[in-house]
Amino acid sequence: MNNSIATDEPSEAIHLIIKIYACLLLAGFAFVPAYLTGYLYFFQDPSLLFENHTFHIIAITAAALEGLFVTYVTWCCYQSSGDPLLRWMTLGFLGFVMTYALHGAFTGLAHSHLWLFLLYGPASRLVMAILLLVGMLSYHQPPDSAAQRTKLRPWLTWIGLFLLVDLAVAFVANSQVAGHPAVRLSLEGGALVFSALNVAVLLLRRFRSPLMVIFAISVTAFALSSLTFILARPWNHMWWLGHAIFAAGFFLLSYGVAQAFLSTRSFSKIYSQGELMVRLAEAMAYTENALQELQRTNQELGHLAATDPLTGADNRRRFMERVEAEIDRAKRGGVPFSVLALDLDNFKSINDRFGHQVGDDILKRFVQECLESIRPYDGVARVGGEEFMILLPQTSLEGARVIAERLRNTIATTSFNISQQRLTTVTVSIGVSQYGRDGDAIEEILRVADQRLYDAKHQGRNCVVTAIKTVLQPLP
Repeated sequence: MNNSIATDEPSEAIHLIIKIYACLLLAGFAFVPAYLTGYLYFFQDPSLLFENHTFHIIAITAAALEGLFVTYVTWCCYQSSGDPLLRWMTLGFLGFVMTYALHGAFTGLAHSHLWLFLLYGPASRLVMAILLLVGMLSYHQPPDSAAQRTKLRPWLTWIGLFLLVDLAVAFVANSQVAGHPAVRLSLEGGALVFSALNVAVLLLRRFRSPLMVIFAISVTAFALSSLTFILARPWNHMWWLGHAIFAAGFFLLSYGVAQAFLSTRSFSKIYSQGELMVRLAEAMAYTENALQELQRTNQELGHLAATDPLTGADNRRRFMERVEAEIDRAKRGGVPFSVLALDLDNFKSINDRFGHQVGDDILKRFVQECLESIRPYDGVARVGGEEFMILLPQTSLEGARVIAERLRNTIATTSFNISQQRLTTVTVSIGVSQYGRDGDAIEEILRVADQRLYDAKHQGRNCVVTAIKTVLQPLP
């Protein structure tokens, strides 16, 4: 019986159904205000009024103050990113506040001068809807330059235009056409149309980032609030619902602005979940490659730090570390090890006769011959100009003598070709020491090996010395 759990990905059809379901959920949420508007329109008495000037003034004042704060936050985001959409959103919020504040300021004139009080509401929504649409059309355009963002004159020009809008609304409100239904309908209907166009542009251009989803739901609420105001009468419950719907949309869009401020400060650089997953996968792949490259580089650096750059043999520091490790191993297991100290004979004369480049070639060839003559786990190190040391783990003095003699004989019989000339005079002198027998500290072991090397030099060169004043002559 197979108890394994299936891990196959769901089919494309399931993905499509879930995607459609998610879209329907968003659409359903966006049109919640429409259900409330329909309920009041069909099931409530439109003649029921709630006229409270104090509450209205407080509500409009709070809305204006919040609008100013959101305008400032949006402006900060624009200054940071230069996102054109944020520039138009800043102007849209500012224009709304400068017009909508008069709707609250003239609340006391609701009975004596209804249109001066009433027309500023739809005018403010129309101004904001137009500017948001312009901003939506500029979405994904290149960011404004730093110099353009800091210019004060364009902002002052727009403030002047908003003041002209306020004067124009006041002029219309005091004219004979103010009471005509077409005036209010044209303002509120214009706000509805421009908000609906915002939604249409969003859907047609397929903007799917989280902030643009918030933007779409918000402007849908603005459109539905305008529809509610068209169906309402001043001070009835439908009229108050229009205020609530618009406030909800404004709150949601403000949340989007706050998210932009706390993250990238741009509406165009906040990604959808799918985009984030793709970018995360790309970032993880890049990071993994970078880590592998870093690991390779560290290995190369470690190798360079532990080796002689000319011959590729270990350097003195690396050799000392390996000897220390062998001392620890010998203390635990009681198995001895040995060290060879080597020096090429008469190497200075080779450099003087043939040049340092030839000398370098001989050193490299010498190390290669050493590596071929010892075991894979033995270590060769260059500790001076022509001075070398070899570590022989788990090797007694007698075993080390045999290896040293074999190496000496190999070097003595190797032909070193130099500029098509054959040089047969390269020989090596070797001193041997054993851990425990010749000392228990690294300094003692190396000192004894060096001393025996110098003995080999003084007693004829091209020989191996394993004890003071004891010279093993070359084998015939």
